Amino acid sequence: MTTLDFDELRRLRAERPEAVREAYENRIRRPLVRDDGRLFIVAADHPARGALGVGDEGDAMADRYRLLERLAIALENPGVDGVLGTPDILDDLALLGLLDDKVLVGSMNRGGLRGSTFEMDDRFTGFDVPAMAAAGLDFAKVLIRLDLDDPATVRTMAEVARAVSEAAAAELPIMLEPFMSSRVNGRVVNDLSTEAVVTSVAIASGLGDNSAYSWMKLPVVPDMERVMAATTMPTLLLGGDNGEDQDVTFASWEAALALPGVRGLTVGRTLLYPRDGDVASAVDTAARLVHTDIRNEEGDPHERS
Repeated sequence: MTTLDFDELRRLRAERPEAVREAYENRIRRPLVRDDGRLFIVAADHPARGALGVGDEGDAMADRYRLLERLAIALENPGVDGVLGTPDILDDLALLGLLDDKVLVGSMNRGGLRGSTFEMDDRFTGFDVPAMAAAGLDFAKVLIRLDLDDPATVRTMAEVARAVSEAAAAELPIMLEPFMSSRVNGRVVNDLSTEAVVTSVAIASGLGDNSAYSWMKLPVVPDMERVMAATTMPTLLLGGDNGEDQDVTFASWEAALALPGVRGLTVGRTLLYPRDGDVASAVDTAARLVHTDIRNEEGDPHERS
């Protein structure tokens, strides 16, 4: 693994803030998709929404240095196409020199803090389209939780619609992550039934004045064939928290990745904080599921020791 110079990172942040802009300007860029048309993006935008827990560890993502080390391990894998993060995360990675030849995805709305009374009013507190265009980012991402009992939902919808329109005008691809949500005992819970995911896709698809650059970012749920029949947009699968059985999770991804319209994975906590602690192995298995050319050349990922 590449040695990360955290002393230099801290020095640059304190003494040369312009180094962030220079790092973006000087990085080696790549096409959004390559020959196989697939994408594997590692997600790390959870902390900005106050969502620091992974599994039973309530503050797993609170240690920024630990998170950056795990992201570095993931980004070293050639099957990882890019990373999704808020400005603070991507700035750190840029200063550490880890973003060459990677797709950069900017997370836009993090205002719906986990557990807050205003969680459904998920305002845009991260990247905006002009900032992403100026920094040379390759992709945008928005979260759209739809609670039919919460009037704040319509504000989020309007803001997302504006972002979709702005992204299309800038020719910036944007992934939409929709959920039908509700409060259960005061906590926002996403409905992961097939019917709810299909409904969320239908609503999200109509946001904005131009869908040409819109992608979907969707959970793997039962009867994914029905979900993928609800959209013609290219779709990346999300991973969620790390499950009890990693093999079952990988198998569900593998099955969903075979469906028409599915273009890859955008996964964070499941791979960065696997239950066995082996980040490199978890990332490598997922990369082989996404990029079948790797699997065909080097063997089935489930057969690796």
